[in-house]
Amino acid sequence: MDILISEDEIQISAIRAQGAGGQHVNKVSSAIHLRFDIGASSLPEPHKERLLKLGDQRITREGVVVIKAQRYRSQEKNREDALQRLYELVDRAARIPRPRKPTRPTPSSQAKMLDEKMQHGRLKAARKKLPPDFES
Repeated sequence: MDILISEDEIQISAIRAQGAGGQHVNKVSSAIHLRFDIGASSLPEPHKERLLKLGDQRITREGVVVIKAQRYRSQEKNREDALQRLYELVDRAARIPRPRKPTRPTPSSQAKMLDEKMQHGRLKAARKKLPPDFES
């Protein structure tokens, strides 16, 4: 699905990246911190509801998507990466899941299950102690 998100609805700020990189990573704000408020967005209501129900760790309790992109050394590449990840998340929520069609167990699987139950019962019966008057 092609869903357009206005640039006005996305808050992007540049921050310093974490991890290895030496002096460059300590001086340059190359990481991107993206925030997208689901409730205030222009997305259709069903999309908003499914997006909030996703249970993704990037979605806060307040309904704000927070994405931190610091994969690349370039701020522009990190910006593109963050936007791409946001679009993928929204696209995943836009897809309506197919309803599950209930199926019945096949006759062979039912026979296999009954056979396994019989075998398990025999194993449990074999664990029983023999009566004291039993002679072999």
